[in-house]
Amino acid sequence: MKTAIHPQYNQITVTCSCGSTFLTGSTKPNLDVDICAKCHPFFTGEMRFVDQLGRVEKFRAKQKAATGKKAKKDRKGTQSGPKTLTDIRAASAN
Repeated sequence: MKTAIHPQYNQITVTCSCGSTFLTGSTKPNLDVDICAKCHPFFTGEMRFVDQLGRVEKFRAKQKAATGKKAKKDRKGTQSGPKTLTDIRAASAN
């Protein structure tokens, strides 16, 4: 292996926004995370929204906009003129 090309790998402390910390290895000097296993709803069993940038409201607005779309028009019902071959033959016979 070449020397002096690999980053320094250190043991660091990861800090969560809930206050819990744990040790891990990384090439970064420190890590701050928003959510960890101690406060994530999947692991805790608590149902709460973790909405950081208004994603829930944005999703609900998209759903509301999607339900208000207009239905497609039925083009077959708006056609004028003969609809079958027998109608065309009857019209040309007159």
